[in-house]
This record gives sequence, C-alpha cells and structure tokens, in this order.
Amino acid sequence: MKKKVFALVLSVVMVMSLTAGLTGCGSSSADSKGEVNIYNWGEYIDESLLDEFTQQTGIKVNYTTFSDNESLYSMLSSGTADYDVVIPSDYMISRLISEDMLEKLDFDNIPNYSYIDDAYKGLEYDPDNEYSVAYTWGTVGIIYNTTMLDYVPDSWSVLWDENLSGQILMFDNSRDAFGIALKYLGYSQNTTDEAQIKEAVDLLIEQRPLVQSYVMDQIFDKLEGGEAAVGPYYAGDAITMIAENPDLAFVTPKEGTNLFVDAMCVPKGAANKENAEAFINFMCDPENMAKNIEFIGYSSPSSAARELLSDDLKNSEIAYPDASLLAKDDTFINLPQATLDLYDSEWVRLRTNS
Repeated sequence: MKKKVFALVLSVVMVMSLTAGLTGCGSSSADSKGEVNIYNWGEYIDESLLDEFTQQTGIKVNYTTFSDNESLYSMLSSGTADYDVVIPSDYMISRLISEDMLEKLDFDNIPNYSYIDDAYKGLEYDPDNEYSVAYTWGTVGIIYNTTMLDYVPDSWSVLWDENLSGQILMFDNSRDAFGIALKYLGYSQNTTDEAQIKEAVDLLIEQRPLVQSYVMDQIFDKLEGGEAAVGPYYAGDAITMIAENPDLAFVTPKEGTNLFVDAMCVPKGAANKENAEAFINFMCDPENMAKNIEFIGYSSPSSAARELLSDDLKNSEIAYPDASLLAKDDTFINLPQATLDLYDSEWVRLRTNS
C-alpha cells in the first residue's frame, strides 16, 4: 500500500549480492545457493535485511519495487514476470488466488510462521492459510499539517474543503480513492452497486479542482516539505512523515476507513520457490521482523516482534489504535470482474474529466 520513506521509481532494481568470499549457514558462496527475486512496494523494507539474508543463506536477492496493487497485478498477469516473492494486499491476494496465480506454500520451510499471531491467519482473503504469510497491517487515515489547518480534520470531508483548494493531495489509485468517497457517502468500500460507485466517482470529480496532485510515494516529499496541507495515506507512512516533520499529525476519520493486511506470497511457477520460502521464514523471525517494522513504521502481525520494538513505536496509537477506532473499518475484499471493469472505466472517467 504504501509505504515508503522516499519515492522510488517503479521497477527500479536493486541487486543485493555478496562477494564470493562471504559465507552463511555453511554455504561456500552466494552463487552456490542461487537467488530469489522479490517484488515489493517502494521503501517497504529495511534494505540491510536483504544483505543479512544473503549473508545467512548464501542466496542472492534481486529486489524490485511497484507502486500499487494494480501495478503488481498487471505485471504478474502479463506472463513476463519472474518473481519469487510478492507482497500484495489482502483483496489482491484473494484475486490472485481465485485466478490461480499463486503457489501454495510449504510451511515446513517456514517454521517461523509460528510467530505470526492467530489474528492474522485464516483471514477472508486466504481462509485455509495456504498461500500467504502476513507481513504488516495498518489503516488508512488523514495526514495533515497542523500549521496549515486550524482544526482537527476527523472526517473525510476535509478532502472536499474549498478553503484548502490547491493544498489537498489524493490517492493515485482507484481502490483507495473510491473507498474514501464510498465511506464518506456512507456506503461499504466493497459495494458492487453500480449507482453507488458512480455516485462516489461523481463526488471525486467534484473534488478534482481542489486537488493539487494525485500521489502515491510522492506524498512524502509534499507533506514533509510543507508543499500541501492534507492528504490520505497509510498509518505506517504517517509515522515516518511525522518523524521527519513534527508539524504533521494523523487522524482516523469518524466515518471509518480501510483496515488492510499485506502478506508475502509466491507467484505461480516461481523458479526459486524454496528460496522464496527461506526468505519468508527469515522475515518472520521476531528480531528481523522487529528491525523491519522499526524502519518502515507499519504495524506488526507478530506480538513477539512487537515486544522488541522501541517504546515509542510499540505504544504508538497510530500503529496500534484502540479497537473502538476500528469498529467502522472495512477490509477490502476481491470484487467481481464486472465491478473491477467498472472501476477501470470509472477511474478513466475521473482522471480524464476536466
């Protein structure tokens, strides 16, 4: 979803490899154990962990980033991708499973899966616990500059505040943008009702003249640098941005929002499935997960890892909100193909409407 300290260009590849002299777990060289190709959201990992994984296993890591779930899906469905580990969100995992685009995992190769809390197992997107291992979870909320707003914007209505014209940022992906408008209108973010979806898009078209930019990772520079007053984004990234600019704050809208889980999966036909499972197992180790969570700011699906976090993050109300704040939240589910087609056409209508 997500994620990310600084924007990375889609498909920038970072090859993390060891020199032949480095060894790990009894291997004689990095080449002796092959490689693993990872496709993840931009800046959604502590990159030092990639080196540590290679040092421990001898497996070379080829690391590439994407900007949103839909970009991930396009790449996988093109048939040209050769990834071994991908990290989609819940609803996209469900879609990939339904289209036979993921491998079942061999959990004998992932013993550290035992550290993942039961609350993040057997969820609706993977009810039989066969295809995924939770990586992080979180919520979507409003990030705002307290020096540019004289009130706490605890409603999605702030994104339609004409007094903030030219200072509003908005998601540059259909699922998140439509979800916000649907919630604001009082509808489910998972509605398949064509009239409700079109009403939401009409509302977003009304918003267009007020929007400075449609963004994903670009939101970091814009909010941290005081170039915009407000925008919706992921709670984990809010923690990162607030650390960079203390004038920023985060609030959960009273209408409710999206509660998401991102998880590690192996694409169908992956050439290095055992290496992929070794990487997943490595990331589930509480010390490694805690190090990663400390860097990216998202919420941990492992209580063992959370206990190792700094007090500030472990006790963060942004990362770990009170259950009462989650009562109105929805988790995205996979939508029927007809609704996905409608999303595509309505997104075009929104972005081309002048």
